[in-house]
Amino acid sequence: MIVDDDADITFIMKKVFQLNGIVADSFNDAEEALRSFKLGIYGLLILDIGMPKMNGFELHSEIRKIDPEVKVCFLSAYETYGEQTGLPKTDVRCVLKKPIRMTELVNHVRLEIAPLVR
Repeated sequence: MIVDDDADITFIMKKVFQLNGIVADSFNDAEEALRSFKLGIYGLLILDIGMPKMNGFELHSEIRKIDPEVKVCFLSAYETYGEQTGLPKTDVRCVLKKPIRMTELVNHVRLEIAPLVR
């Protein structure tokens, strides 16, 4: 699942994933993504940190209530995401800085989902 308020970013990411054999759903609204999230459907979330209404950390927190085991990679255009997130440091394993090369993103996704593929 890709969630970013920038429609161009989600379109490009989804297309690049498709070209690399990775199935992804994309959302430009965090609340819509939360309503669509179902347990066991997604192996990895790619969440933009800076979104209106509900930021990526807030979305992550809500999704964890549904699936405490889902993996997540955050995207940020900022150098640091600060200590104000309220997330345990162990919960934030993957923060990728925008802009990111698509090959780098695909490699990160493959590394994150590899243990899920049987």
